[in-house]
Amino acid sequence: MKLGVICDGISRDLAHAVDVMDAYGLDYAELQFVGDTEVGDHSAREIAEIDALLRGRGKPVSCLSRHIFAGMTVANRAGDALHTTHMDALKRVIEMAHVVGAPLVRIMTPKKEQILWGSNGAERWNVAHGAWEAMLPLIAPAVDVARDAGVRLVVETGNGTMVNSSYTARRLIDELDAKDTLQVLWDPGNNCWCHELAYPDGYEELRGGYLGHVHIKDVSVDTPRARLEVRRMGEGQLGPLFAPMAAALRRDEYAGVISLESVYHPGDGDFEAGFRACIDRFKEWFG
Repeated sequence: MKLGVICDGISRDLAHAVDVMDAYGLDYAELQFVGDTEVGDHSAREIAEIDALLRGRGKPVSCLSRHIFAGMTVANRAGDALHTTHMDALKRVIEMAHVVGAPLVRIMTPKKEQILWGSNGAERWNVAHGAWEAMLPLIAPAVDVARDAGVRLVVETGNGTMVNSSYTARRLIDELDAKDTLQVLWDPGNNCWCHELAYPDGYEELRGGYLGHVHIKDVSVDTPRARLEVRRMGEGQLGPLFAPMAAALRRDEYAGVISLESVYHPGDGDFEAGFRACIDRFKEWFG
């Protein structure tokens, strides 16, 4: 399968990150921060330099991953100041995608309202009425912009976002009738927070053309204590599921990229060391 890494999980020095990618045989570069700058905020000259570096080293860009719509709430409205700021950033990222040849641009969704649907009394006392419906007009303009630009969006399943599971991601795409332009960036580690079983439950929701990109990391979540721990790959709660997840992706001939999200460190803040501790296991399961 096509394997890559979110480069700034190794280093924000892109040349160094590419050196490390070469050492471990990773082909696809996912860009989030290069230097101290998030994608979408680089100058034209900096984008040209990024493009030249990656093309010269034979590293196609799998996805440009800015935090579009992150930090918004469903109290925001399409066209307000914050939404406009995010839409402007999206347009800049799309322009960068055309230069560097990135087929995908990531978006997020606003902060999570916990209970969106319910019955037998919950619909009166517990549901955040209108929260889901208020989100749709925030995301729809992004789909229109991407469609017009000939770029696909992927919506990430996030820890604390409205789309925090494979189920909610698929529902968003269906309700926007956006499957031609919007797919899911499946992060099963994030989905652990809402207790969606990554395999088979989460994966099955995404079959049939919904899956566009994958992030892999391992975690241990303790939702009642509001605590998240990133673990060395294979030593968290996803450990027993990586092999069947990888087998399912092969069976279904998944053609996208799987990015190692290198957010683990061994207790000392050294994320490159964390990458080196996880990469062999990542390649063993998904390579």
